[in-house]
Amino acid sequence: MANVPPSSDPWTYSLRLPNPRAARISRATLRAVLASHGMAELTDTAELLTCELVTNAVRHSDGPAQLRIRHLCESRLRVSIWDTNPTIPAPFDAPPSRLDRFTALTEAAANLDATSGRGLLIVRLCADNWGGYPLADDLFGISGKLLWFELTPHQHAYEIAA
Repeated sequence: MANVPPSSDPWTYSLRLPNPRAARISRATLRAVLASHGMAELTDTAELLTCELVTNAVRHSDGPAQLRIRHLCESRLRVSIWDTNPTIPAPFDAPPSRLDRFTALTEAAANLDATSGRGLLIVRLCADNWGGYPLADDLFGISGKLLWFELTPHQHAYEIAA
């Protein structure tokens, strides 16, 4: 879809993800949603970060996962992944600090030879905001955790140019 104007109204899409095709299905869904709402400029970064979170959900939980794509105010995009594992990995178990990007860069530099375990580090480096929280058993019968990230077009464009 070429030159679709960004939508100003909030919207939400949810998708239950089967294993083991969850990452591929989430990428295709995300591309279609962002293109249809005029947010295609966020696609590459959103796709990378979504795949990292979906892959972790599939790898570290024994149940289904769910993808949620939301447009928030000021063209902000929030992508969240729910899974059945209640353990929130560090550092997603606490709000990001002002120095988190620096900390993440330091961690990346210290682990240049690592072949796994970089997914959440990539999210910390590329997202404008991120976090996670547990879901209690009594909340609509859903338990597990929700990890999320946010991207904004202006911040994204600035980071690429910088």
